[in-house]
Amino acid sequence: MIDRFTLGIQAAIVCVLGCLLLGFSTPPITDKIEKVRSYTRAIEFDYINWTLDAALIKLKSAAVNVPYSLNREEQKKIVMEYLQVTQTSFDQENQLEKLYADPKITDKDAATAPLRADLASTQKRLDELAPLAEAIIQNQVSEVLADEGLTTAGQPVPNVLYHATPLPMALIVSPRDRIEQTVNISIETDFTVDQQVALENSVDKGLNVSSLVVPIGGVGVYPTMVARTTDLRWLLEVVSHEWTHNYLTFRPLGILYSETPELRTMNETTANISGNEIGTLVLKRFYPELVPASFNPATQLVSLPMDHPDPGTLPRPPFDFRAEMHETRVTADALLAEGKINEAEAYMESRRQVFLQNGYLIRKLNQAYFAFYGAYADVPGGAAGEDPVGPAVRALRDKSASLADFINRIAWMTSFDELQKAVQ
Repeated sequence: MIDRFTLGIQAAIVCVLGCLLLGFSTPPITDKIEKVRSYTRAIEFDYINWTLDAALIKLKSAAVNVPYSLNREEQKKIVMEYLQVTQTSFDQENQLEKLYADPKITDKDAATAPLRADLASTQKRLDELAPLAEAIIQNQVSEVLADEGLTTAGQPVPNVLYHATPLPMALIVSPRDRIEQTVNISIETDFTVDQQVALENSVDKGLNVSSLVVPIGGVGVYPTMVARTTDLRWLLEVVSHEWTHNYLTFRPLGILYSETPELRTMNETTANISGNEIGTLVLKRFYPELVPASFNPATQLVSLPMDHPDPGTLPRPPFDFRAEMHETRVTADALLAEGKINEAEAYMESRRQVFLQNGYLIRKLNQAYFAFYGAYADVPGGAAGEDPVGPAVRALRDKSASLADFINRIAWMTSFDELQKAVQ
């Protein structure tokens, strides 16, 4: 009962404080963010109302105390049903969109009435299951955090709280002459592709910058926002990732998140490493049947015919997305460093065509793209290019005796210089 009461009180207090901080965030008119906000004010996401609604859901959930009233198998059944119903809602929403988009259907309301009724029923069941499933997953992540030594008196601080919801999108802005995220503004969840393109074009033309609207998987408010999904492993990793951001918020690394590009990359790479490790441990403990068996294929040799082979019939190596993206980032950085902005932008567009031809639907590949995705450097290669921050964070993790040792060490760092000294 004490844990349940503490959970509810903590959720309420932190959410109110978060709303107050959001409400008093008013940058000056000359600030870079404020200049971009002149294009986005009418479409910005309302975090205050979302946070209050999520806090109310968590308070009600705490009163039920689900994780402690059901055994492990019953908890698993709830989570699995929640994922199944979520998939059903996705399928029905997709069918509904197709019906409304069909020009042959003149009476949309009549044609979609049965499906809309089914979707309403599905949503009702989802609304019943979501608070229960979220409470169970929160408790499962908390148990693993306790085992990993990331708790105080056996409890995570702050408690693991998340809510699955349609997420806002993020408008990312970078200067054209270098790759650096200078602005990140959350915009409405139902922002269509044509609206995204129009916004980017307006911002680029008006401010002479590089911009991109990107989807996100989670937001480190409190309770944290997590995208709706049917992929349990991904869900566990994102919940753990966003909790790590909450944990770092009370320490220098999190407080200084936006001070420099290096600190932002340190934050995101740390959260990715933590999220992946914790999520995997939760999956192994509570859903072992969903852990894929390790795959170690034997080396396969390709023998060529003795005569002259037809090149079109030879086995071709798979397209390595991370290696190709790494090459693109390195080349773009080099061109920008030489002041060749137009050449760099033309090069990135030509490379986008290569990715497209190999099945990767990238709408725009520009400075803003790399500024956003390059900060998630927990795996070598990719959009980070030759940025030394990611490898340094990974090196610190390799040198650390445990995940807790790694997080608690990097959490108190205030600069990339400190990290470099720690791994040298």
